[in-house]
Amino acid sequence: MLSGWLIRIDARALAAIFVGGALGALARVGLDLAIPAPAGTWPWATFTINISGSFLLGYFATRLQDRLPQSTYLRPLLGTGLCGTYTTFSTMQVELLKMFDHDRPGLAAGYAAASILGGFLAVALATGLVRRVRVLR
Repeated sequence: MLSGWLIRIDARALAAIFVGGALGALARVGLDLAIPAPAGTWPWATFTINISGSFLLGYFATRLQDRLPQSTYLRPLLGTGLCGTYTTFSTMQVELLKMFDHDRPGLAAGYAAASILGGFLAVALATGLVRRVRVLR
């Protein structure tokens, strides 16, 4: 029960998440259709999406952190909406299971490691680039 709790919904933040989410989902589907991969092989579309999405999230989070007031709607638009629907780590897990189903455990381990490490490196690279540009100004 929610008695005693005040629930406040910001319609503009929800709209920003919705618009960003629609754009991110369309971009992900477009890349997935452009780079198909048979089951049990390296899923280049998902790998590319997750690494580039990690880079974008690192860029947006770092760039927007000190630049905009807390009331801005760019964070929910770009972070939660766009990057949240563009990246697809749940699909990565399904693809890992398909690799195991096709008796490719080495490929699955390599894909999982490359995806996680690549995502962390992409965030670090984006953050470093944003901070370096900020220092140079």
